[in-house]
Amino acid sequence: MFNKRAIELAVGVFVALGLGAVALLAFRVSNLTTTEVANPYQVEARFDNIGGLKTRAPVTMAGVRIGRVRHIGFDNERYQAVVTMDIDGRYERIPIDTSASILTSGLLGEQYVGMEPGGAEEYLRNGDNIQLTQSAMVLERLIGQFLYGKASESNGGGTDAAPAPPQ
Repeated sequence: MFNKRAIELAVGVFVALGLGAVALLAFRVSNLTTTEVANPYQVEARFDNIGGLKTRAPVTMAGVRIGRVRHIGFDNERYQAVVTMDIDGRYERIPIDTSASILTSGLLGEQYVGMEPGGAEEYLRNGDNIQLTQSAMVLERLIGQFLYGKASESNGGGTDAAPAPPQ
């Protein structure tokens, strides 16, 4: 009888640990971990296309996470996406001429904001705008351009114009 109860207890503990591991993995994958940035300051950047960027996406510089995307909005006058980012207060010496790009982790992974430092002596402060931006590369558009390029090559360059007359 004791042996049966010990087996049931061991199975119960094993199942509980398994469920805990699955829950932890789900939180990590969905980016819902509670790691907040310390003493953040906010900066904005405008992009023509942000692809699948989501709030709470990482903001990185040189591969190091320095912040998170706080809010994504739309500018009705310029027809651009406005991305507000919380930058960790420890990273206060980011040059004001830094550029921001929407990048993808892996081939089909999550999108994030990657920042490349500039060389200015002045640094980003709370409420500043990042002027130099590069929009997301949309995979469907790249595939379309590749296929269109191959189709025009097979058609002899894709032009229907008659050859120039000899002179």
